[in-house]
Amino acid sequence: MAEITASLVKELREKTDAPMMECKKALTEAGGDLGKAEEILRVKLGNKATKAAARIAAEGVVVIHIANDGKLGAILEMNSETDFVSRNDDFIALAKDSVALVVEKDPSDIAALSGLPLGAGTVESTRTALVGRIGENMTLRRFQRIEAKGRLHSYIHGGAKIGVLVDLVDGDEQLGRDLAMHIAASKPKALDASGVDAALLDTERRIAIEKARESNKPEAMLDKIAEGSVQKFLKEVTLLGQVFVKAEDGKETVEQLLVRKKAAVAGFALYVVGEGIEKKVSDFAAEVAEQAAAAAAKK
Repeated sequence: MAEITASLVKELREKTDAPMMECKKALTEAGGDLGKAEEILRVKLGNKATKAAARIAAEGVVVIHIANDGKLGAILEMNSETDFVSRNDDFIALAKDSVALVVEKDPSDIAALSGLPLGAGTVESTRTALVGRIGENMTLRRFQRIEAKGRLHSYIHGGAKIGVLVDLVDGDEQLGRDLAMHIAASKPKALDASGVDAALLDTERRIAIEKARESNKPEAMLDKIAEGSVQKFLKEVTLLGQVFVKAEDGKETVEQLLVRKKAAVAGFALYVVGEGIEKKVSDFAAEVAEQAAAAAAKK
């Protein structure tokens, strides 16, 4: 069994916000497997153990460019070390120039985008020069280019920290904006059940079964309970299954709204700045103490 170190316990606590002793117990039960330990905590503590999923860890901006009367567009995330730099005019200009190039040139990946001509050089030479001038690292992280089946609508929220592109078929401008705002607020993982990772569903199923067993539910009922839990999960994480944030009755789902409006969503892209990136949190006092200890050791 893997050693349950203090750093491993600390990492699980930061991911789940669970009590330290609960984290240690879960890691011991999971044999040091961090992912399995997180599942164990979810069984014991419920959704409180998924706190870290919404924690954003890096700075930067999300930018969007739409062309051809809404038929073609792209969304791009560019990161910086600090929020101060993410508000720099030159930083924002490079992000906007880059997303426009994604629409125009259709690069295959970040490396291809970086090599495209921009100004007197390339995207990469412009980025490098900006890094040298500002003194802070910055990176083009990801982009997505969409050729719409209908018409693209967009929404940028929170000082360009969240961006949404939605491909709406047969709907009007207001519906498109409302849906983009809904996606920014509710953060669906997929359009419908077919787009949800099967591994996520398996995890929800296992957790539901373990929770039911801990509640002494009959074994014959476990599969039915698990399926009900999965269906509830799908309603929460799929755009069509979610309750529309502006629903007057508080019940109408996005799918029901689209049927009523005689429209459809062909797809969407949602970017949240820093999503999935762990940001190092420095402890200044600890760093000073460490440096002092290192200096003393050299004497």
